[in-house]
Amino acid sequence: MKKDLFTVIIGGKAGQGTNKAGSVAAHLFSEMQRNVFQMNDYPSLIRGGHNFSVVSSSVDPIWSHYLEANLIVALDKKSYETHKNHLAKNGVLVVNSDELKETGIGIPITTEAKKHQNPMLISGLASIAILAAAVGVSKEGLVEIITKEYKRNLEDNVAFSTTIYDIAEKTIDHKFVLKRGNEKKKSLTGNDAIALGAIAGGLDLYFAYPMTPSTSLLHFYANNGQEFGVTAVQPENEIAVANIAIGATFAGARVMVATSGGGFDLMQEAFSLAGMVEAPVLFYLGQRPGPSTGVPTYTEQGELRYALNPGHGEFPRIVASPGSVEEAFFLTAELLSLVWRFQTPGILLTEKHLAETTMSVTLNPEKTKWAEPLLHSSGEFKRYRDTYDGISPLLFPPSSSIIKWSSYEHDEHGFTTEKPEEIARMHEKRRKKLYSLIQYLTTIHTVNVFGTSEPFIFTFGSTTMSVLEALEYGDIPATVIQPVYLEPFPVWELGKYRGKQGIVVEMNSTGQLATILHDKVGLEIKALIQKYDGRSFTPTELATKIKDVT
Repeated sequence: MKKDLFTVIIGGKAGQGTNKAGSVAAHLFSEMQRNVFQMNDYPSLIRGGHNFSVVSSSVDPIWSHYLEANLIVALDKKSYETHKNHLAKNGVLVVNSDELKETGIGIPITTEAKKHQNPMLISGLASIAILAAAVGVSKEGLVEIITKEYKRNLEDNVAFSTTIYDIAEKTIDHKFVLKRGNEKKKSLTGNDAIALGAIAGGLDLYFAYPMTPSTSLLHFYANNGQEFGVTAVQPENEIAVANIAIGATFAGARVMVATSGGGFDLMQEAFSLAGMVEAPVLFYLGQRPGPSTGVPTYTEQGELRYALNPGHGEFPRIVASPGSVEEAFFLTAELLSLVWRFQTPGILLTEKHLAETTMSVTLNPEKTKWAEPLLHSSGEFKRYRDTYDGISPLLFPPSSSIIKWSSYEHDEHGFTTEKPEEIARMHEKRRKKLYSLIQYLTTIHTVNVFGTSEPFIFTFGSTTMSVLEALEYGDIPATVIQPVYLEPFPVWELGKYRGKQGIVVEMNSTGQLATILHDKVGLEIKALIQKYDGRSFTPTELATKIKDVT
């Protein structure tokens, strides 16, 4: 691989601010107009455990983090033991000499931190000071970074970080000379991109109960919602979240809810209710390892088939999964538009890896789609008018007309019915809407294709990023096919691969995407590359696996 690349790993205990330090490191690289990719790894603990942030940067586009690090800052002994073998050739390992002796470059981080308030928390700033010294940021430049990013107890923060900088400068000053890029880009997490994409699509209300990896969406809207005209509400549980959201759409509000697998379980009855009342609610489903509580702070793609068939009964649903942080922005807006266009629930399916990954992006809100419903204009209003395409005009209160949404099977007005001909008619109406949805999807972009060479590699969601970076790292010619829309499944695009052999890469133990591709498209599965240990693929390991099967 010829890519200009620099990676830093910052490791420590929960409470030492390693994730924050990683974010600041990503910002530092962004200021140098370098592309960044940041991944945070942390257990489900408030204190203790091992936390680390890995930030890879390049002047070239970058789709994944690398564990082979040029600079490692180990704030505690556990971090040293975990990452000592991740040091790249000619790399630098800096350790907290108060915990480790005679290994790496020792700096007395704990000793200096104890001279200030909140010594454990402030110790994380040492990693930024060490990074600044290593890549040639001046002390004045470091003070600017600390002043902007660590405003609380600023005097202590500046004093501590500059002391560490002075110590580090003596041993690793300007060790790494990094190229500057030609364009400064914004860096966002996947969840930030999703939050902004929903806003660009016309979001009014956001309902959620905290659950990793969706929680940061709630924080985003709570902190920034007023600026964008979005109200965030945290009800008492996920059942309330989904049902309140349906009620809000009755009044005409554009709504999104978010959760993970366990929370979505509780939303199942409401999801079916949305199908029956034809409520345009967008559900965010962030995957993590299951079943049950599983491994709450790690990543997986074990809920693909679950997301395609939620709820009971037959009704249309839309499911799509973004393959990058940038795509997450545009796809969220598009999904919000689609659920309103077709008056049916939709699912934005993602994973912890994409949700909490930070990546350089280029966003243009003017290219997003705005949710515009079909509105009733004249004549008698029938909530479930049986139209040629199954889509009924909407009307919102206040109104002199009766607006009736019913969880029971109903006639065109919304009144409960048990008449066989009316039951069949409403089934057929919803079926027409499904056909209309499929027809519309054939006119928009539903599958991403990267490259023109064989072999064909199929993947979805955030694993797309891992595959693209692995191919570049390994200099492997291939064509990557990523279905963006998963329900309805885009057989009109993927049918061209019927009877062909393909490699499928996914993060689950049962090959869920491979099964769907075989059953729906007729793809012959040449090889299935899987990972289901809660961690995403790294480019080096995945490149080796792809080479082994090609």
